[in-house]
Amino acid sequence: MENWQQIGAMSKPLMTKVRAIRGATTADANTIESMREAVAELLTEIETRNQLDYEEIISVIFTVTPDLDATFPAAIARENPQWENVPLLDLQQMQVRGSLEKCIRVLIYFNTDKPQAEIYHPYLRKARNLRPDWNLTHMIMGNK
Repeated sequence: MENWQQIGAMSKPLMTKVRAIRGATTADANTIESMREAVAELLTEIETRNQLDYEEIISVIFTVTPDLDATFPAAIARENPQWENVPLLDLQQMQVRGSLEKCIRVLIYFNTDKPQAEIYHPYLRKARNLRPDWNLTHMIMGNK
């Protein structure tokens, strides 16, 4: 999906696209404090590394594994006033035998003019093993 916007009196259009940021982390325990720490760390990493503009966020979906039920990740995100007007949704991740426990995942849809290759997708803590290919790419690119 593409949007064309005029910038002031200039006739050159700015092309923006809908992109998504994917990320995941793990909580140390099924407690509000542990989940708050993990979600805050993940969102800070996403915000900082992608220079996220809250006005450009379309919506955010959080999922948690069935062993995390102490609180909603969206409620934690809303503790930051910048997330107050962002549409947020919490879902329970599909339960698969042997999968990573205490995992919190996020999918953020947003408008941007950045190419897909410049979007940073953080996988933190034990979730690093979910996407070792992306972690290797981030290490090679030198934390841009």
